[in-house]
Amino acid sequence: MIKYITRRLAALIPVLLGVTLIVFTLLYFTPGDPALVMLGDEATPEAIEQVHEQLGWNDPFWVRYFNYVVDLLHGDMGMSYINNRPVFDLLIERMPKTVTLACTSAVVAVTLGIVLGVIAAVRQNSIFDNLSMLLALAGVSMPHFWQGLLLMLLFGVKLGWLPISGWGTTANLVLPSLTIGLGSMAIIARMTRSSMLEVINQDYINFAKAKGQKKMAIILGHGLRNALIPIITTIALQFGNMLGGSVITETIFAIPGVGKLMVDSIRNGNFPVVQGGVLLIAFIYCINNLLVDVIYAFVDPRVKTSLSNER
Repeated sequence: MIKYITRRLAALIPVLLGVTLIVFTLLYFTPGDPALVMLGDEATPEAIEQVHEQLGWNDPFWVRYFNYVVDLLHGDMGMSYINNRPVFDLLIERMPKTVTLACTSAVVAVTLGIVLGVIAAVRQNSIFDNLSMLLALAGVSMPHFWQGLLLMLLFGVKLGWLPISGWGTTANLVLPSLTIGLGSMAIIARMTRSSMLEVINQDYINFAKAKGQKKMAIILGHGLRNALIPIITTIALQFGNMLGGSVITETIFAIPGVGKLMVDSIRNGNFPVVQGGVLLIAFIYCINNLLVDVIYAFVDPRVKTSLSNER
């Protein structure tokens, strides 16, 4: 297992390098001059040129990219053009809010998605099955920002039950978590239903029924457990989507997290913060996938056996 984890960690290096290259290239060719962000619109051409020279912006593309990667290897993500603070400090300061929002959304998505998917599979072709899959289709089709606006209008403006912006209380988490979680819940529910339908007609399920085991024990102990592999994969992918969805959701609900910081930085031309934010989210996404692969070994004995044979 340790050998496997080490290999996977080593495989993260080219992935993260690829992310840095793509983001650096996109921002390099983005119109606009960051020096104007630092000095203001009334800056003289001489002052702008001086900033370019001091920060190495007159160097060729590959030289600038190489220097950026070297700085990253030393733990330096650069300085913010707006407030001259280290990018790493800005991200770490706001990361807990984004992770809290993503984890809360994941709880909503996983709990509701698995429950609805299992019930829909057990009651296949029933009214509940058709209605839940219809709602799942609507959840998949509706973008996050539209869900957020509808939830704000209904529960915040019309009913006045929940706050529509801000951070600091449990109530502030409800609407953003639902906004992100409902779309992922729909995908998890559809995958759970599909996986359960493949399992519940297997011979070992019929054998468990013949032994007289309770229906709930059969569904959870034999059915859901053997259907977990594709469900876990879906949950892992959706957690990454929740981190990405936080960019828009945090902006809509005015949550001071990494997502809102990145959107504000894009508007202001604060490119080092954008680069650092994308790299941080990509790193979390890769670690998330690694953790899922490790969980496979505990859920599926076949994976554990294959890893043992590699020793």
